[in-house]
Amino acid sequence: MFSTGPEHKEMNENVIQRTQVEERPYQCSRCGKSFKHKSNLYQHQRVHTGEAPYLCMWCGKSYKTKTSLVLHERSHTGEKPYKCEECGRSFSRKSNLASHQVSHTKEKPYKCSECGQSFSHKSNLNVHQRTHTGERPYKCSECGKSYLTQPNLRVHQRIHTKEKPYKCEKCGSSFIQKSTLNVHQRTHTGERPYKCSECGKSYSTRSNLRKHQRIHTKEKPYKCSKCGQSFDRSIHLNAHQRTHEVGKTYKCPKCNKDFTSPFDLIKHNRKHIEEGPHKCSECGESFRCSTSLMAHQRIHRGEDPDFGLSHASQPSLVEQNVTRPEKKCFVCSICSRTFGCSGSLGLHQLKHK
Repeated sequence: MFSTGPEHKEMNENVIQRTQVEERPYQCSRCGKSFKHKSNLYQHQRVHTGEAPYLCMWCGKSYKTKTSLVLHERSHTGEKPYKCEECGRSFSRKSNLASHQVSHTKEKPYKCSECGQSFSHKSNLNVHQRTHTGERPYKCSECGKSYLTQPNLRVHQRIHTKEKPYKCEKCGSSFIQKSTLNVHQRTHTGERPYKCSECGKSYSTRSNLRKHQRIHTKEKPYKCSKCGQSFDRSIHLNAHQRTHEVGKTYKCPKCNKDFTSPFDLIKHNRKHIEEGPHKCSECGESFRCSTSLMAHQRIHRGEDPDFGLSHASQPSLVEQNVTRPEKKCFVCSICSRTFGCSGSLGLHQLKHK
């Protein structure tokens, strides 16, 4: 314990200074940072050298620390040692559990000054605000595409590396991110875990539930910078923005008619679709192929009609549910993919715009 008398003041300061030096005696020659243990200094120096000696036996990725490797390997093994006592949900990281536990308190102290939406974490507010400012600070060095968050950039970069570390045990399909695998697996189980508290409708993904809930909240977070009009989804904003651009159109693959809005094209394409065996239970409209029916039904559920089309067109999903072979006579002029009907091709081509 330190002495409190004024005569001991100088002695106490010397003790404090000496203790601080003794606590961190290992200094980095490159940046001057000090460490308590030699092992911590060695670990830190890898930041400068780029050395990553810990290799993942699953995918070959290497890491600077053993702790980082252990955390990464949980993405392959599915291990989630941190469990929430409130709801039983498990997490692979302690920090993720801590973030999740805030959701039980319902406390959302961080409010967006632009639209009034509140968040439980400041980091979530910061990311959300970029939807208003248009800021995308994380840029891909390979193709120049920019992203709101670093994790989104990392996932995108797997398109270039062809890395697909998440594999479905049921059908063998591989995916670039765990969340996509989870969503895919629901096509096998039929699970729809995200339920709207307002009307009871269920969805397979949280993002689709959020999109649907905007029907109830009237929230329109996507604003046109040219005229100020607001939209509930980014796809609607993108379609609207094309009305400000001269010369850019969506072409009907059947009759070559041009449209400024993708939704006008979808509506027009229905004129080309003859009575087919795939009937919508909601409104009675019939379709020649199952993919067009699935896309159409998303409109009734308040979802983007184009969501999941690239997966639904894959044999691994379609052939499980459709026994009747369909002739694929509609070819995409941009990427050469083929489709069973013009409606599916029209929806697919929106991805190239």
